[in-house]
Amino acid sequence: MAISPLLSIGLMCLACGGSLLPAVEAIWLTIPSSGERCVYEAIQANVVVVGDYLCIDKENVGLGPTIDVRVTSPYGKELYKKTNETHGQFAFTTSETGTYFACLSSHHDQSHYTVNGTAIVSLDWKMGIRTKDWDAVAKKEKIEASGVELELRKSVERVNEVSANIIYLRLREASMREINDMTNKRVAQLSFMSLGLSVIVSLFQVWHLKRFFLKKKLI
Repeated sequence: MAISPLLSIGLMCLACGGSLLPAVEAIWLTIPSSGERCVYEAIQANVVVVGDYLCIDKENVGLGPTIDVRVTSPYGKELYKKTNETHGQFAFTTSETGTYFACLSSHHDQSHYTVNGTAIVSLDWKMGIRTKDWDAVAKKEKIEASGVELELRKSVERVNEVSANIIYLRLREASMREINDMTNKRVAQLSFMSLGLSVIVSLFQVWHLKRFFLKKKLI
């Protein structure tokens, strides 16, 4: 039985233990008492995004300071907004390609906590395949949660995601090349127009000087 190239790549990724596609871990942010901190990610359209955030107190055990969370689209539309939160989760499906922002700031009215300085926030920003609940997939498909078949399916999903990213980059490259060619064409046209205008102005100056000298009977 012939093995498809996609399956072959999936087997290679599985054999390498996913080293070609490393998992992204949560990031830690320091939120100042005034102002806000933002993280951003360039994401394609029709991609599922899930973010988990948790605000902690590095000095004491228990509830930390609360924060305000705001997630916006590339055109400034608010996709998620919560205030006075210590933890939570936002989820959405991107509707357009562009840069998405997640901004966090300290809540000004702390009802249970006295803000002495900065807040520490853990933010786990997941996209695409990382948002899938593989345990639920294994249960639905009746396969072992820790078996080779599920790992192979994960690898194939990763390969599909990489393939989609490559296609997206190729489309962007073609679009940028078209814009570059159009810009070069317009610059060339402007250069010829500038050259023609310079020649016309030079001829006019020569004619004007010749007429002036003839009028003064200098030549």
